[in-house]
Amino acid sequence: MALGALMLDLEGIELSNEEKEKLQHPACGGVILFTRNYIEPKQLSHLTQQIKKASKTPVLIAVDQEGGRVQRFRNHFQAIPPMAWLGQFYNDNPQEALKATADFAWLMATELAQYQIDFSFAPVLDIDYQRSEVIGNRAFHQNPESITALSIAWRQGALDAGMISVAKHFPGHGFVSADSHTDLPRDSRPLEDIAKKDIQPFMELIQYGLEGIMPAHIIYDQADPQPAGFSSFWLNTILRQQLGFNGVIFSDDLTMAAAEMAGTYSERAAMALSAGCDMILVCNNPQGAAEVLDSLSQYQNKTAEQRLNTLYAKPKTTQPLFSHPRWKAVEAWLNLYEHNALLGKM
Repeated sequence: MALGALMLDLEGIELSNEEKEKLQHPACGGVILFTRNYIEPKQLSHLTQQIKKASKTPVLIAVDQEGGRVQRFRNHFQAIPPMAWLGQFYNDNPQEALKATADFAWLMATELAQYQIDFSFAPVLDIDYQRSEVIGNRAFHQNPESITALSIAWRQGALDAGMISVAKHFPGHGFVSADSHTDLPRDSRPLEDIAKKDIQPFMELIQYGLEGIMPAHIIYDQADPQPAGFSSFWLNTILRQQLGFNGVIFSDDLTMAAAEMAGTYSERAAMALSAGCDMILVCNNPQGAAEVLDSLSQYQNKTAEQRLNTLYAKPKTTQPLFSHPRWKAVEAWLNLYEHNALLGKM
């Protein structure tokens, strides 16, 4: 089935007529949901049904449901801990931490799949250099090997529920202090340093079959003058050719300040797709999304469409969460996390 190259967002808790028209455009291939799109479960089910019904082809539905402070759905959803808590747990008890990580990913995926949501943009593979406030406790750890082990467990837990994973932010966002939402960060480290450290978790997870990657809106000026999400060097030479990644490359949001260097919205879209992105995101700017749709009316990439068609969720159970055999283990981890939070340990 044909899937367009644009993933856009919605303004409210149900579809407007304008949004229904956008979903029918051949260039629209996905929708990303935010906190403003959610009130309670019945409303979310209705919204995702509206999305599926409005589109001429089955669009992908995604969300940022990482856990911690980046969890878009909270009311009636379980609170997933920040990944840094799992990293601390890993320091004390690696095997139990890996079980907990897999169980939390299973929980996240199982909850989302109930509402016809295909995937979350997770896990975060950035190294916590304790320099980036925008990453912070979204990162698993300071150690690439620990991040690798935890992210492998996360992906497996999601797969157990029938959901793929999209790792971010390639090749690594943790070293810069500037926030790419409001600035254009630069990382001036030698490529060799980035390859030895930041890229390692991505490389290892790719070997395990990682399905999706989102690059960072960061310029790594010792390697290439373009931000990674607009760079053929990073997306083709490094990611596709050297690391052998065959999954989907998503752009980060093209409305972020770090993307402004690429020009108008249509120019940003063209540059990201030309560099190697399979699907681009345009969020929080309906006019920008409309401009991109118009610019992509004739755009086709059969290889990208084939990759995108592998991302639909395939739920492994229709059993209610609280009666599922895995729930007891998940509940124990939730209780441990809540207990530690009361003690000030995350």
